[in-house]
Amino acid sequence: MSFKGKKVLIVGGGLAGLACAVRLHEAGAVPLIFEESDGVGGRVRTDQVDGFLLDRGFQVFLDAYPEAANLLDTKSLDLRKFKAGALIYQCSGMKRVMDVFREPRYLVQSALAPVGSMADKLRVAWLKWRLTRQSIEEIAGHHDMTTEAYLKRAGFSPKMIDGFFRSFYGGIFLERELQTSSRMFEFTFKMFSQGSATLPAKGMEEIPRQLASRLPPEAIRLGARVTKILPDIITLDSGEQFHGDAVVIATDASTAARWFAGKESTEPTWRSVTCLYFAAPRSPLGESIIALNGTSSGLINNVCVPSDVAPEYAPPGQALISVSVLGAARACVESQVLAELEAWFGSAVREWRHLRTCRIERALPTQAPGNGFAGSGFRVEGGVHVCGDHLWSASIEGAIISGVRTADAIVKPS
Repeated sequence: MSFKGKKVLIVGGGLAGLACAVRLHEAGAVPLIFEESDGVGGRVRTDQVDGFLLDRGFQVFLDAYPEAANLLDTKSLDLRKFKAGALIYQCSGMKRVMDVFREPRYLVQSALAPVGSMADKLRVAWLKWRLTRQSIEEIAGHHDMTTEAYLKRAGFSPKMIDGFFRSFYGGIFLERELQTSSRMFEFTFKMFSQGSATLPAKGMEEIPRQLASRLPPEAIRLGARVTKILPDIITLDSGEQFHGDAVVIATDASTAARWFAGKESTEPTWRSVTCLYFAAPRSPLGESIIALNGTSSGLINNVCVPSDVAPEYAPPGQALISVSVLGAARACVESQVLAELEAWFGSAVREWRHLRTCRIERALPTQAPGNGFAGSGFRVEGGVHVCGDHLWSASIEGAIISGVRTADAIVKPS
């Protein structure tokens, strides 16, 4: 059956819902997105505060994502790259560890940095060589375990795991215990090895904005709260009903789980993060790089200066500092974070101005071993299609893959 001209109702205007709608629109179907909030993007949003661009939580776009690169016009996103490496804060000061294949000028400095042993650094090179030669499908078929167990099995020393991997991947997985799936670790390690972490010049929300711009204006209804879902009907809290030839739930994992009676036990757990933004007269880093907490103490996990990567993030003559604290930190955490920052960067921190603290309870669905990189990337329940990053990988790429595959399944059913 041809789906040309058929109407598909999509609940949720995050990346999965937008990707699904774009693919359906390109196939000649008529998608209609119902988004409860005031804008599209889901967890990928950007606010303007005093001339600064504040992403809702520190996020990056990995330009090696294959499906995202196919769907998006990455050139028009004007992606700005981070350096391939990191600064590691230790009690003795900042130490530099770089990908010396792409940053060869730092070969000696990285080799001598007291972050892991020389054997650890050779193991990183071997892991990079091995994973860049494997496809994502091959990685999805690997035996799964926690990332911590994987790193130990690979022979990395406790010093390397504690001093580098916990902070670097803590910022990606939003947990320093490294209990996330090793398949997810291998996937992200491969993406970092094959490409760069980037920021769109106008903020992360440029990604969903671009997808939305490829849809007719009438395809997106904002402020639309859905109260009832059937396989061919959606009802809003206003009482309006919409009939369609197919229905897709593209909300976050918890919201999706609650739509199905008796399925509450399937609701996932979440990783939380608190992101603090500060304005400063100058950058404490002075380069497009991330700084990680290589100690086992303190609230801070990582510090970044987005305006070092993309100057558009801050007004001229100012710098924007982003600080990530894992978990939903308690209220009034700013003073403790500033005290830690002063230990990192000195008394210049006293000139910084607090802009905003974002506490994001549902920042990332937990991806434990055995959960993800399996199946089709979507499911059909009660005649309704369900998609989202929680059904493939907890990432921008995972959301887009899930949305695109859902659209393809609707347009070309097996």
